[in-house]
Amino acid sequence: MIEDLWRERPQVTTSGLPELVFRSNILGSDRAVCNWGGGNTSMKTVENDFRGRPVEVLWVKGSGSDLATATEKSFTALNLTDVLPLRELDELPDEQMVAYLSHCMMDTGHPRSSIETLLHAFLPFKHIDHTHPDAIISLCCAHNGRQLAQEIFGDRFVWIPYIRPGFALSKMIAEAVAGHPKAELVLMEKHGLITWGDTSQACYHQTIRIIREAESYIEARQLGPAFGAEKFGSLPIERRQAIMSQLLPVVRGAVSTERRMITIYDDSENVLTFVNSRDAASLSQIGAACPDHLVHTNRVPLYIDWNPQTGDTTELVEALRSGIAHYEKEYADYFSRCAGPKDHMSQTAPRVILIPGLGMITTGKSWQHADISRQLYHRAISVMRGATALGEFVSLSEEESFLVEYWPLELYKLSLAPPEGELSRQIGLVTGGAGGIGSATIRKLAAAGMHVIVADLNLDGAKKVAEEINQSYGANRALAVKMDVTKPEEVKNAFSQAILAYGGIDLIVNNAGLATSNPLDETSIEEWNLNMNVLATGYFLVAREAFTIMKRQETGGTMVFIGSKNSVYAGKNAAAYSAAKAAEVHLARCIAAEGGEFGIRVNSVLPDAVLQGSQIWNSSWREERAATYGVKPDELEEYYRKRTVLQKNVFPEDIAESVLFFASGRSAKTTGCMLTVDGGVAAAFTR
Repeated sequence: MIEDLWRERPQVTTSGLPELVFRSNILGSDRAVCNWGGGNTSMKTVENDFRGRPVEVLWVKGSGSDLATATEKSFTALNLTDVLPLRELDELPDEQMVAYLSHCMMDTGHPRSSIETLLHAFLPFKHIDHTHPDAIISLCCAHNGRQLAQEIFGDRFVWIPYIRPGFALSKMIAEAVAGHPKAELVLMEKHGLITWGDTSQACYHQTIRIIREAESYIEARQLGPAFGAEKFGSLPIERRQAIMSQLLPVVRGAVSTERRMITIYDDSENVLTFVNSRDAASLSQIGAACPDHLVHTNRVPLYIDWNPQTGDTTELVEALRSGIAHYEKEYADYFSRCAGPKDHMSQTAPRVILIPGLGMITTGKSWQHADISRQLYHRAISVMRGATALGEFVSLSEEESFLVEYWPLELYKLSLAPPEGELSRQIGLVTGGAGGIGSATIRKLAAAGMHVIVADLNLDGAKKVAEEINQSYGANRALAVKMDVTKPEEVKNAFSQAILAYGGIDLIVNNAGLATSNPLDETSIEEWNLNMNVLATGYFLVAREAFTIMKRQETGGTMVFIGSKNSVYAGKNAAAYSAAKAAEVHLARCIAAEGGEFGIRVNSVLPDAVLQGSQIWNSSWREERAATYGVKPDELEEYYRKRTVLQKNVFPEDIAESVLFFASGRSAKTTGCMLTVDGGVAAAFTR
């Protein structure tokens, strides 16, 4: 049963727009009440126009925002005196309506009016909620929904047959409500709910009360097992995750034939209940539960016919590859059947993939978009559960589904998203990500649009960097993982976490480091092994795991090794460090030679004396190197600057810029390269 959240309102005396924002936020915060990005709320007030004259104004949520996160800037104010004459028209095309409403705006800086603006304008109530509650959509998607609504609401409701939002629907609702004085709500077939009130609080409570009435009725009808009872059992969680860590790169590669996609995994209880059921295979193919879902979930998901009790993962991989290919062909055929001359086909890959015993995979151009598809399919499952408890689940026709999916006004909302970055849709893992070069690299990659995994032995430090990225660029753009690069099991586990979070890997930056300094005859075997274990073996282990994933993903990939000036120059009193760094860059060249046929590029960046933010240079290494050159530790940075031909110090951001170049398409034809970023140390010039 949904909760009444009004009681959580801060104890301040607000009214007008702040109160509308509050009401909108608490409605949108419960996805069982309102879909992501869907629904709208409104209020009517009296404001002064630009001449100072009082006019009646409609405040309504504008296009492209979400109720849960709406702010005052998400709402559009329109002069009702200018809007209401539209009701006298017999018809009004969408484009003309949008153009007309733009002239009714009180402030041209407000967002573009929603397609459902006239719905709020034509109804005479001061406060109006339009939502998409699971319980109401269940009723409106049941074949006998109108008859059942009569049992629930008596003569208090108005039923509106399905038509797309716009002028015609708004006028139909206004006339139906005007002809039914006892009406307390409007039920829109396959669409949603409209409620109203004299105050913002009364409107909210009316919405909650109506939804609860529908919920209670549906719960009373849900007597047997959902979705025709269980057909398959879920695999144990450890087994599910082990399979998915192998499977997701395959899926990601298969759905990324046009452009790369992020793929995320969901094995929550209600998803497993649905995918394991007898009716899931047929029920999932009926169509979308609500027009709001179509743009993010497609008309139907891909259902994989696989028995988790008897099938093996090889069989599942083949079923997924063939299933995705077949889905893309079917989508292209669907487009051909329904498209007009001006329509352009969007991505054909499935947005939702259902697998018995395992759960659900959703895809999107970012984690956020994949998560929106995930959230909306949760809503679809809830609606199908309710609709099948009431009767037979019905959806939009194929033709109407297409018209919604390719509706110019829906496509306009998608166009409001900011442009994608140079590395959008990609996933990168940086070892030593909490350090100076590592964290600068993480920031540079994230700014370019990449999803980043901050891998470090110092998990607290990694979490701090990841939190900074998520605060700057949005939830789940970064993930912190603990990784000791010398331990194969930790390396493998870190990559598994990355795969379960984002679906695969496109870039690794081998950056984890340490350094020791001693004359050769004072270099212990322990010191030698320490350098080799971290800088050679550790880089090998990380690269080997990434190489395996990139091959499985079949979309190529990039590796960048952070070497050193010492990779090509024999540093005094640093035999262990220099030898390990030399091994590191030669390993990179070996992988470049082997990875070319798979589209895997491997390059190295050779910095020198990057002291800022470095844990290495804050250790005994600084004192040891200062002693080697006969200077004081606090003079070391200036010493390094003066020995360069450019007379410049090198900073973490300089190395990060080089990594960005190798990660980008600007270096698409470069592999096996060593790029020096050292200010120009003549003795280390490659030859």
